[in-house]
Amino acid sequence: MDELLETLSAHDLALLLDAWEFSARDDQWPPVSAQAGGPWSTWLIMVGRGAGKTRAGAEWVRGMALGLPGFSHEPVGRIALIGETAADVRDVMIEGVSGLLALHHRDERPLWEPSRKRLAWPNGALAQAFSAEDPESLRGPQFACAWLDELAKWRHAEETFDMLQFGLRLGTHPRQVVTTTPRPVPILKRLLADPKVAISRAATQANAQNLAQEFFERIVARYEGTRLGRQELLGEMIDERADALWTRAMLDEARVNEAGSLRKIVVAVDPPASSSKRADACGIIAAGMDAQGHVFVLEDASLSAARPAKWARVAVALYHKHEADSLVAEVNQGGEMVEAVIAEADPSVPVKKVRATRGKYLRAAPVAQLYEQGRVHHAGHFAALEDELCSFGPDGLENGRSPDRLDALVWAITALALSGEPAQPSVRRI
Repeated sequence: MDELLETLSAHDLALLLDAWEFSARDDQWPPVSAQAGGPWSTWLIMVGRGAGKTRAGAEWVRGMALGLPGFSHEPVGRIALIGETAADVRDVMIEGVSGLLALHHRDERPLWEPSRKRLAWPNGALAQAFSAEDPESLRGPQFACAWLDELAKWRHAEETFDMLQFGLRLGTHPRQVVTTTPRPVPILKRLLADPKVAISRAATQANAQNLAQEFFERIVARYEGTRLGRQELLGEMIDERADALWTRAMLDEARVNEAGSLRKIVVAVDPPASSSKRADACGIIAAGMDAQGHVFVLEDASLSAARPAKWARVAVALYHKHEADSLVAEVNQGGEMVEAVIAEADPSVPVKKVRATRGKYLRAAPVAQLYEQGRVHHAGHFAALEDELCSFGPDGLENGRSPDRLDALVWAITALALSGEPAQPSVRRI
């Protein structure tokens, strides 16, 4: 590659660097197949802010209109451009920095006709602009492909999306591309669950070379790890149940930078029933309590499908790392085995055995109440744990799996603040 680049003139090198085929990331290039294999009809590009989704959507429309390799075998004659509002279609999708007019070469650039709300290419291809505020405007026109931008923000998302599907009926294989940052809205959940949809993901960091450094220093430093940051920067779908014991807002309010002086520290373990690949995770949580009775979650070291010897070593290491007072272990699943594997890892570690006599929801409710009272704090960001907390309701987790991180958290906080035992007099700085 170095030898080839050395043979290029400055002009040719500039053309190469400007070519989308050369500069596009894998997540910005049309996928080969959908989630379930086979050709896709919908390509969902769900990424963080500034990750390059507008450029990817505009390049796809350009490739379809011109019939470029990797996009279409021949030029596509009728295209729909749909944004949240008419102004968004014009200012972002068409006239924006990464919009359609900016990325075409002079000899292939389409003519933007604002009065007719359409783009006309020299080869005869046409793209019509529509606003998601007016679903009925899609009744009648027909297309071979469509670009839907910021679908998760549309006011009439379901109606507009459904109306478009009736119009995607030209050519041998009508297709649509959706570019959006995630929000837990029904239409986006439906697309994510559809095995016939191709999905591309990327975080804001993936496009760092094209973004201001000050943006990362200011925005990323402030929001990294928070619910909003995971959604807007990492492009993750952050959801919560209406009947969950915890909410995202509750957890964000509970977050602190550090724990301070703690009078008692425990490491809680919720062992899995087996070590097979399909087994539940092993919840391992470290937490401590200060002199005022406030509890601080210090670390989540949970493991997936780990053998007993492994999770025991991790739990013991966490115990020593935080200079804990005891290791709390649930013994419903093989009490003697649990105690034995911990003793094998380190016989000096004191183990407090706990046994579940009530359901998970009933055990978790008093702990959630402590959060509501402002008596529990997270000393950092624990994404996987917080996802479990916000998707746990009366019937368990939404995905049907065991809430092992939550269980370990409940045992830890119960041992610290709900057991009625006095705190140890020793004071440590965490």
